Amino acid sequence: YEQPAINAGQLEEVIPYLTENMVVKLSTYEGELLDIEIPLTVDLEVTEAEPGFAGDTAQGATKQVTVSTGLAVQTPLFVNIGDVIRIDTRTGAYMTRV
Repeated sequence: YEQPAINAGQLEEVIPYLTENMVVKLSTYEGELLDIEIPLTVDLEVTEAEPGFAGDTAQGATKQVTVSTGLAVQTPLFVNIGDVIRIDTRTGAYMTRV
């Protein structure tokens, strides 16, 4: 178990999904970071959400919310501030409300 120092630029793609105490796998070669592996899904709290207005819901209406890490995600209209949602880290897409 190691805690190496990593440059923020090397984490740019995964920063929106990182949470405190998250276990990640690092692949290194001779001290050089090659890859960062994070869980396939993360559960994050919604901190900002536009009100969901009833409308054309037959087409699967969505709205944009912001989660605790600052990531903006498209979700169904029923998601509100304070909800915890599961996000696919490969695509950044909403999966379900937890």
